[in-house]
Amino acid sequence: MESMVNGNNKGQAYEKRLDVGAIDQVIALFGNYDENIQLIEKETGVKVLTRGTEVILSGDRESVEAAHSAISALLDMMGNQKDMDKGHLRYALQLAREGNAEKMGEIMSDTVAFTHKGKQIRCKSAGQREYVQSMKNNTLVIAVGPAGTGKTYLAMAIAVLALKNKEVGRIILTRPAVEAGEKLGFLPGDIQNKVDPYLRPLYDALYEFMGMEPYQRLMEKGVIEIAPLAYMRGRTLSESFIILDEAQNCTAEQMKMFLTRFGDGSRVVITGDITQIDLPKEKKSGLIEAVEILKDIEGIGIIFLSHKDVVRHKLVQSIVKAYDEYENRTRE
Repeated sequence: MESMVNGNNKGQAYEKRLDVGAIDQVIALFGNYDENIQLIEKETGVKVLTRGTEVILSGDRESVEAAHSAISALLDMMGNQKDMDKGHLRYALQLAREGNAEKMGEIMSDTVAFTHKGKQIRCKSAGQREYVQSMKNNTLVIAVGPAGTGKTYLAMAIAVLALKNKEVGRIILTRPAVEAGEKLGFLPGDIQNKVDPYLRPLYDALYEFMGMEPYQRLMEKGVIEIAPLAYMRGRTLSESFIILDEAQNCTAEQMKMFLTRFGDGSRVVITGDITQIDLPKEKKSGLIEAVEILKDIEGIGIIFLSHKDVVRHKLVQSIVKAYDEYENRTRE
């Protein structure tokens, strides 16, 4: 049920109501101690009141309409038994301000994967959904975007799913160990000890999707392999799902070497953030070069994610946006 007290676009005289339908949905929508109400009010400037199952929104017309569209989209999601958290709410409000609230249902429509504890993993932004679709439809996908956009995590989810469905026979994960200058001999311990610090994010994602014991068994059998990029040279990798992470730190020569490693039945995902290149200034990033060279080849998907796709703490999104704006001003 909806009603308006006043359609004036200028002031405080615009109000809209909706009936959520059930008190448990009110609680689910607005969170413990109404924390989500505070988020809606902060993000939109709209005053939110609840009376039983009725929600009353008041403020300027544009903000009220945006908040109403976002809440309606979230209620539709909840009606389809989809999880809702602060990230979903914040992104729904962002879409509503852009006039695209209806896209929220599309974004949340598919379950990407399940963790080993049974938690459903779904996309949280339009960019993430495009990325997942590209990984399903292309042999090679390059994802470029800032930290926190889910590049590595979603690639790992699709890789584990492909392994479970027997679409590939193994998973190979690699990163350039740029911080050690690829000179791993200076670090203590065996090869595993030397490269572990650089590969830790990959381990963490695998643990979440597989659980510790299954992961260890597959590692022992060679079904899962995690190694620095330097150890890919001279190999042909067939029937594998291969993920190259932190690819912005590959040189042009390393990238070309990697791109010529995969064989029949393999799928490849390359992820990187071109704003965090740790190479010496005289070295060109192989990721930047690869995007330019491969952009028009059929079967290769190139996805660009932005601060809008950051799914970590809201402050991370603000930090990424601020750095983007600073770098644009500096460039100009």
